Amino acid sequence: VQLQASGGGLGQAGGSLRLSCAGSGRTFSSYVVGWFRQAPGKEREFVAAITWSVGSTYYGDSVKGRFTISRDRAKNTVYLQMNSLKPEDTAVYYCAAHRGVAGTLQARDFGSWGQGTLVTVSS
Repeated sequence: VQLQASGGGLGQAGGSLRLSCAGSGRTFSSYVVGWFRQAPGKEREFVAAITWSVGSTYYGDSVKGRFTISRDRAKNTVYLQMNSLKPEDTAVYYCAAHRGVAGTLQARDFGSWGQGTLVTVSS
């Protein structure tokens, strides 16, 4: 599956942004689709994931209660709604996917990656 991420840009602290991850080549059925982010000088961090078939969701501790991951079956697209943004949310955000169960949600488990989209949050 090929992934196309979009929706990044400049946001303000306390504001909201929504990222999209569109899949092409095949549907996301039986996939786990996730978002990771990487800030300059830092390791890639797990943000959120969703199992396409059941819709189970998982979140990193730093975004729980602020970010929401969802899916649109008709559009074969996963969204990341980011609310209550903080300057520390500034990073390049990547969507990724792998087939099967959620597993450990480590970046190494995800075989398909989109091109990143930059999110910058100003204070």
